[in-house]
Amino acid sequence: MLAESSTSTPPFFSPGHRIAVLLPLPLAGAYDYLVGDHGVVAGDFVAVPLGHREVVGVVWGAGAGDVPAAKLRPVVRRLEARPLSEVTRAFVDWVAAYTMAPAGAVLKMAMSVPAALEPAPGLTAVRRADVSPVLKETPARRKVLEVVGWLPPLSPADLAREAGVGAAVVKGLMEAGALETVELPRPPLFQPPDLTLPAAVLSPDQRRAADALVAAVGGGFSVALIDGVTGSGKTEVYFEAIAATLAKGGQVLVLLPEIALSAQWLERFTRRFGVKPAEWHSELTDARRRDTWRAVAHGEARVVVGARSALFLPYPELGLIVVDEEHDGAFKQEEGVSYHARDMAVVRGRLGGFPVVLASATPSLETMANVQGGRYGLLHLPDRHAGAVMPEMNPVDLRRHPPPRGRWLSPVLVQALEETFAAGEQAMLYLNRRGYAPLTLCRTCGHRLQCPHCTAWLVEHRSAGRLICHHCGYFIRLPKKCPQCEAEDSFAACGPGVERVAEEAALLFPQARMAVMTSDTCAGPHAAAEFVRRVAAHEIDLLVGTQIVAKGYHFPMLTVVGVVDADLGLEGGDLRAGERTHQLLSQVSGRAGRAERPGRVFLQTYQPDHPVMRALCSGQRDGFIAREAEMRRDAGMPPYGRLAALILSAPDMGLLDGFATRLSRAAPHGGGVEVLGPAPAPMALLRGKHRRRFLVKAPRGVNLQTTLRDWLVRVEVPRGVRVQVDIDPYSFF
Repeated sequence: MLAESSTSTPPFFSPGHRIAVLLPLPLAGAYDYLVGDHGVVAGDFVAVPLGHREVVGVVWGAGAGDVPAAKLRPVVRRLEARPLSEVTRAFVDWVAAYTMAPAGAVLKMAMSVPAALEPAPGLTAVRRADVSPVLKETPARRKVLEVVGWLPPLSPADLAREAGVGAAVVKGLMEAGALETVELPRPPLFQPPDLTLPAAVLSPDQRRAADALVAAVGGGFSVALIDGVTGSGKTEVYFEAIAATLAKGGQVLVLLPEIALSAQWLERFTRRFGVKPAEWHSELTDARRRDTWRAVAHGEARVVVGARSALFLPYPELGLIVVDEEHDGAFKQEEGVSYHARDMAVVRGRLGGFPVVLASATPSLETMANVQGGRYGLLHLPDRHAGAVMPEMNPVDLRRHPPPRGRWLSPVLVQALEETFAAGEQAMLYLNRRGYAPLTLCRTCGHRLQCPHCTAWLVEHRSAGRLICHHCGYFIRLPKKCPQCEAEDSFAACGPGVERVAEEAALLFPQARMAVMTSDTCAGPHAAAEFVRRVAAHEIDLLVGTQIVAKGYHFPMLTVVGVVDADLGLEGGDLRAGERTHQLLSQVSGRAGRAERPGRVFLQTYQPDHPVMRALCSGQRDGFIAREAEMRRDAGMPPYGRLAALILSAPDMGLLDGFATRLSRAAPHGGGVEVLGPAPAPMALLRGKHRRRFLVKAPRGVNLQTTLRDWLVRVEVPRGVRVQVDIDPYSFF
């Protein structure tokens, strides 16, 4: 068995003992209670009184003892759910301390399905009663009693179907006492993976990487990065580690950045292991979430594939975590508890004593720094699988080859698309901008349509007939008159979104079968699976999409990728802007030429000499990473320095600015700590709340959390003001 399953026996607390119970609420810490008539152990889920209501929490250990015993209230009852493991409780405490979030807020993520804590109801079945009452016989009743005599207990519906009668016949026999009900255990929700199925044939490089991962399974904590070009078969390599972990009795967690877009991954897993894994993401129904949570807690779900929140499920025997596309920004949670799932996955592995595998074609600078520092191992896959070659990269200088006025596709890209469709192949156009146009303004007075609740322009979604705020969801119909100058029909769409690019492509290539793939048109795994099926079956010639089309898809007939605006994302002052753009464009470029047909990528840019464009077109990724690392090191920025953000928000701007000023006066100084701000956040108004930001910069050796705690306790936070701490911020909106 693996290290995590061999934890020590949790302490037992007998009736009358003082215990600490952590509640899934944003409170300061655990509350003391008295054990009731029945003893409990650490990790037990218990119902306790809180004010005038009853709340379910977790026994966290012995009570603190700072409240007189006479004032303590007893535990109401212990729930029958499997106790939360010692490792999971330690993980909750660690995440809370690192992110400076209340431990109860982190626990809430681990208790995300309260209904799962109650016992799962059995299946109601019927069988023949031991004592048969006197009945008026009918042919239908005789048939039911005959069938029920030689079959095991069945549900009323199944019994009616087997006997070939209506449901009312079975119901009548139950009411008459001829049939009695029994509770049967539910069948397993997830079948164990089949480890006897043949694995993929691996190349020598893949085999060396797979053997290294397999050797790490069961050997304690370690972190390994699979650094492989797009299409190099990273998934098949870490499948070998999954098989080894399952063979040793461990559970496996695979984190994907876009779980709703994992259709091809799930298909590959099913082909390799014969069953589907447990899925965990926001699209699950409440019933499925409840059943999956229970299956994980009881060890029935052996493999879980999920979004970042799957990290907080109550695994009793976790033996391996894989973080695929580890560089992806979707692993960072901005709202509520601010954490990065990749980094917390490494912590979870360390606490549980098992290996963690990171995989990417474009590893993050943070991960590469850990590799260079010897903290993570490196497994390199330099070539595409099965002899496929990397696509040819072509910068399209829009200063020399501009699109016609009112168009967005350069003649160079248009010609490449014509050649592609003539050859019977597929193409993709990529623009990371949803909707039809990012800005709508009045041609008469220049008035721009803006969200009243956010510092954001309203984005036209012509297909939906609305202008929408992508931050709060506010929407309106396009006004007939300008609200500023009252000119009629004066609004003009400015700039392209994917809908506008698709409109242009439809005019240029009327015979091409086209689809638009964005988070608006592809909501959830079922819609994603249908998109994937249609493209793979060549029912689509041209796919137009946002960044969700860049995530790991394999389409053998897709040979041309056109990036409509390669410069998008390079500006804005974000310290990761260049790195992110390089990663995203590398990923989307990797969709081209993944089989025997060679691929071509066209990057439309006004900055062909930008370091990101030069790195993409020359294939000099490592040189680009080295330059980015040098700039970050010189600036003392992560991963070579520490960074935290304080985001202050309130509906009252005056109250907010007054508090920000007081907080600024109490800011820490010395020891290399530098406080920048307060300043209005780039998104200065969000969902009706004004926002101010501080950035705190410090050397690696500084305990940033202690510095921030000491600072924040010096100034009382007014009612109505919210302070959010973001350790290691990834966005600066």
